[in-house]
Amino acid sequence: METPRGLWVYWACEGQKDFSRVQDIGVGGLFIETPKPRRVGGATKLQFIVEEGKIRAEAVIQHVKPGRGLGLKITAVRDEDRRQFGKLLARVRAWSGKFEESR
Repeated sequence: METPRGLWVYWACEGQKDFSRVQDIGVGGLFIETPKPRRVGGATKLQFIVEEGKIRAEAVIQHVKPGRGLGLKITAVRDEDRRQFGKLLARVRAWSGKFEESR
């Protein structure tokens, strides 16, 4: 699902840390915008700071679009953050539906 422009994630991969816009997100993964290349298979730690609360997750880089971003497969969401993650997905789904209707 495409996300609102204000959805960002703090992430760390192979000793490098960054803050990136989330372009789209779903139950199994997300695409983040970054010009910084990373290798496919790299383990990544994610932290969303959103209105639903802090959400911490782990992911692995599935694909790289050079100069555009990274496709990440979510491998784990902390137990205490699962409820907030579900709420975040519901909010994005509702926003995405309204966005599609306005096109």
